[in-house]
Amino acid sequence: MGNAPMKRAAFFTLGCKVNQYDTEAMQEQFVKKGYRIVDFEETADVYVVNTCTVTNLGDRKSRQMIRRAHRRNPDAVIAVVGCYAQRAAEEVLAMPGVKVAMGTKNRPKIVEYVEKAELEGVSINAVEDIMKIHEFEETPIEAYDGKTRAVLKIQEGCSQFCAYCIIPYARGPIRSRKQQSIHDEVVRLADRGFKEIVLTGIHIASYGRDLKDTDLITLLENIHDINGLKRIRLGSVEPTLLSKDFVRRAKALPKVCRHYHVSLQSGCDETLRRMNRRYTTGEYRDIIENLKAEIPEAAVTTDIMAGFPGETDGEFEKTLEFVEAIGFSRIHVFQYSPREGTPAAAFKGQVPASVKEERSRRLIELGHDLELRFMKRFIGRTEDVLFEDESPDYPGSLEGYTDHYLKVAAPGSAGIEGEILPVRIEGISGETLIGRLVQG
Repeated sequence: MGNAPMKRAAFFTLGCKVNQYDTEAMQEQFVKKGYRIVDFEETADVYVVNTCTVTNLGDRKSRQMIRRAHRRNPDAVIAVVGCYAQRAAEEVLAMPGVKVAMGTKNRPKIVEYVEKAELEGVSINAVEDIMKIHEFEETPIEAYDGKTRAVLKIQEGCSQFCAYCIIPYARGPIRSRKQQSIHDEVVRLADRGFKEIVLTGIHIASYGRDLKDTDLITLLENIHDINGLKRIRLGSVEPTLLSKDFVRRAKALPKVCRHYHVSLQSGCDETLRRMNRRYTTGEYRDIIENLKAEIPEAAVTTDIMAGFPGETDGEFEKTLEFVEAIGFSRIHVFQYSPREGTPAAAFKGQVPASVKEERSRRLIELGHDLELRFMKRFIGRTEDVLFEDESPDYPGSLEGYTDHYLKVAAPGSAGIEGEILPVRIEGISGETLIGRLVQG
């Protein structure tokens, strides 16, 4: 008698880099238990959908992927994890094929839940009251596949409670990963050849508030000199993190990428107040001016929301003016989406969809102009590029990123993936800088 065939597990991830990290950690749990990971479009015995609930669209896409998995194999066990499952476990478990709802905790137990559901023919609701969780859930990844940048989760939860955001209710309060645990994982990643680490979390600016004697800048100083590590990239941060002390200490750490994604949301003080954002445009401007004075080459990217309840034409025009004045290198624009259970969903003055669409379009156009202006500064210069993969748009070229997070494509032979090499920038094509390798 031959051995039983390996069971197959397939994953689909929606949403943020935190979810991407969590998915890799869960995949590893299945591999350790003898499962083979297959593409989500293949027939599998288990489908895991790691969901997002930031917007209504996230909920809808999550449901679409659950239905797609059930159509692919009606006999499969479907496990739904992440923010949408945390917020709407009963709704999720009512969908055909779903046997496990797990939310944003207990990820190390996912295989146990899936096998129990299959063996006993039961549905399992493993969603707990996330507001009562105060310890960071360790889900270290031991086996990393050939990527050149590794995402490292250092923090969970958010206690900001912005008026529009469901995430604090889905992810719970701040929990920080212990500094030694992070240090050990960075050492493992560097030993495996990763040159760049991306630190991510739900609200990394809060890192360390629940621990003693550490914060984000102390963590950066702690991991900076690990052998083999060339770059440390920060995920999205709040402007208030970037105090003069933080910027001064970050400036002394050359491995920290000169790319700061500093959340703005609106360039109008009245809108910011309704959003329950904890800064004014004047404070934001001062913070960015200090950052650029200390680190002149810093690329500053941001998020802007179009059509928050009560946003008048005048308030929107203030946002446009502010965004241009700051001179972001890139902006991510999204339209306000009411989330049931958040204060803003009940606010008066909900903005019509057509107005949100128009404002979004104008912001995106401005964003393209600002991005082009920033990219033009690099023509004729030589920049270090971490090469990642063949360019799908430029045959015969490899592409990668500068520490400013600018994409660069350069003709080059195979085999330099994972290398950081100097490239002379010669032009721009779309959102990509075109350059040539500088020979040694």
